[in-house]
Amino acid sequence: MDYEFLRDVTGAVKVRMSMGHEALGHWFNEEVKGSLSLLNTVEQAARSVIGSERHWQHTGHEYTLWLDGEEVMIRANQLDFSGDEIEEGMCYYDEESLSLCGVEDFLRVVNAYRTFVNER
Repeated sequence: MDYEFLRDVTGAVKVRMSMGHEALGHWFNEEVKGSLSLLNTVEQAARSVIGSERHWQHTGHEYTLWLDGEEVMIRANQLDFSGDEIEEGMCYYDEESLSLCGVEDFLRVVNAYRTFVNER
């Protein structure tokens, strides 16, 4: 999983993720927005479920983060719809709306993000 941190002209941090992990980047850009307190909460939750059967979920405005002892899933909240809403012959494109990764990989990105934010 490759990622890049940038600052826009206002100084806000923007995250770009490799193909297949775009939703993770969107989660940082839309939900975290530099909020280290949210990252602290998520990190603490991740560490509490590693090696267990438990899971934890945080629903934000645009994205939901779900994690268990092994995996993290970021899903756009707009994916909550029934299949009957799509016209026949059409399919829903969700490649940039859903990302999965391992907990340890996720925690490495969180740590790198935190470091980048604090480098002002």
